[in-house]
Amino acid sequence: MERRKAIGNILLLAGGVTVSVTSYKGYQWFKKPDLDFILAQKQLIEALTEIIIPKTDTPGAKEAGVADTLLLLLKDCTPRPTQNRFIEGVKELMNYSSSEYKKRFLDCTLEEQSTILRHFQNKGKPFKGLMGKVQNKFLGKSFYATLAEYTTYCYCTSELGATQGLSYVLVPGRYNGCITLDKNQRTWATK
Repeated sequence: MERRKAIGNILLLAGGVTVSVTSYKGYQWFKKPDLDFILAQKQLIEALTEIIIPKTDTPGAKEAGVADTLLLLLKDCTPRPTQNRFIEGVKELMNYSSSEYKKRFLDCTLEEQSTILRHFQNKGKPFKGLMGKVQNKFLGKSFYATLAEYTTYCYCTSELGATQGLSYVLVPGRYNGCITLDKNQRTWATK
């Protein structure tokens, strides 16, 4: 066989494999999401959000009802690729906790749960720069990026989060761009 013909066949095979894998992944990300599955995982979502914003001297994410709002945002306001990546991420998280710790995520200790979530945080980091923007636009955000963004948004817009977790001033005074902060002062609930 001639070298050029062999190289051409190898490139043709590699191109075919790439197209088929990309088509399969594209189908997985753009198919109709299994929202019934994710809505049934409310307890798991509550545990995940509580790890991100735990209860301290201020209310945690679970107490603020973040999981309900997060699931509503995911169901009604999230693009299809991001929905599918989030659902795929939850399934991966369940499988990962079963394989690594031989128990369900909810049965793991808080330290084990934090380790699992940190694994998915590192795994879900997007590319930097333009490639990261393209990835988020066309392929959707990663599981952890969506979870962290929605948890923070839902907590800061909840009544408990806005009034007890953040400092809230209904009508703030004049703008002063450079002020000293008191010790243990909370951040402001205004943009």
